[in-house]
Amino acid sequence: MSVGSDTVPAMAQPLKELIDTGSVRVLADGVATAWAPFPRDRFVAEACAGLDGLELKDRVRHVARALDAGLALPFPRAAEVLREAASHARLDMWSGWPATEYVGLRGLDHLDEAMAALAALTPYATGEFAVRPYLDRYRDDALKVMYGWAESPDEHLRRLASEGSRPRLPWGSRVRWLMEPGPTLPILDRLRDDPSEYVRRSVANHVNDLAKDHPGVAVELLGRWRSEGGSHVEKVLRHAVRGLLRAGHPGGLELVGVTPGGGSVEALVLDGERVAVGDRLRFTVTVSAGSPGPLVLKYAVRRDGSRRVFHLGERSAEVAGQVLTVSKSHSFRPVTTRTEPPGPRVLEIIVNGTVRASAPFTLTEA
Repeated sequence: MSVGSDTVPAMAQPLKELIDTGSVRVLADGVATAWAPFPRDRFVAEACAGLDGLELKDRVRHVARALDAGLALPFPRAAEVLREAASHARLDMWSGWPATEYVGLRGLDHLDEAMAALAALTPYATGEFAVRPYLDRYRDDALKVMYGWAESPDEHLRRLASEGSRPRLPWGSRVRWLMEPGPTLPILDRLRDDPSEYVRRSVANHVNDLAKDHPGVAVELLGRWRSEGGSHVEKVLRHAVRGLLRAGHPGGLELVGVTPGGGSVEALVLDGERVAVGDRLRFTVTVSAGSPGPLVLKYAVRRDGSRRVFHLGERSAEVAGQVLTVSKSHSFRPVTTRTEPPGPRVLEIIVNGTVRASAPFTLTEA
């Protein structure tokens, strides 16, 4: 299971608050059922102490450390307890995540037992972060286990094979050799046409990661999948190619039927030359198609030291020279993960991978 937007429902409550006294008690009940000597009440007290002042991942680690203190067993036996707890308790993402974190922290000298524990826990809680240290230390042996997971009848375990081995897994520790092209391709080949959309989206995200470092390899892989066919190949391809389209990679554009560099901008109109932090930049673009076929439209906001690319739209021209108009508003609302300092900016319009127009504007104080 993932903490990504594909699997977590939209809610006003911050995700960190889902690691709370209730989730800790669910985990405590499961472990106590599997191992009677477990000091349930002490674990709950230690795991909940100071929890409110912590962010999401720090909460997970805090509960995992309390679990380590309470589960005073050699790791192979502790792993057995967690596997049994998974079958007894109603674990979910938030109660089970600290258990997988514990495995990632404590089991590094016991590859087989640790991987078996993650396999048992991952239908209920995320295992992709905890598996990273094992891939880092045991490269070939850990990857062999994950090849086996790709053959599992359990969709959660198949997804873990792809998600846990992603080259650039968000929030995951970096495993340098996973950024090489090749080691994970057998997993992707096995799962590219998986019956589960949950698994296929992970495969597409994995290929999107691969494309950031090895775009040519990704283009070749996606082209081969298309030639081999499959019930879901086009949907996987479209999701996997998004980074290549954002970068204007010619091979990625060609995969979706786009003529690289085709089309031009007839007019770019900004509603104003100044926009305040917290407000929106509104603009209208008039595009002329260079030939019949699809147009992939992006826009970039550029300042010194930064250039961020966004999706503007996709259109299809029936004839060469057809004129199409697109309007957009770009938000400069502050977010916790990024600050936008006031100052000069340039808006760029990208048609089929090539910048075709630009206009300056200024971001001002709120």
